[in-house]
Amino acid sequence: MTSLQVVLPDDAIARITALAAEAGRSPDTFLTETILDYLEDLEDVTLAEARLNDLRSGKASTHTLDEVERDLGLAD
Repeated sequence: MTSLQVVLPDDAIARITALAAEAGRSPDTFLTETILDYLEDLEDVTLAEARLNDLRSGKASTHTLDEVERDLGLAD
């Protein structure tokens, strides 16, 4: 694992330290988990925006639940 040094304002350090303590984590572990969660969320948003652009441009289409169930042989 590689380390990265980040300079943060003192009040941010205090907030991180307090939140990490509440979560029962070290500040380093807390920050690592928080950053990884944020990156996952950002990737999800980026993917969702790309799919929405595909829909708007006609490159992709949607299907109703009834259509999916019928096509998969799950319809009653």
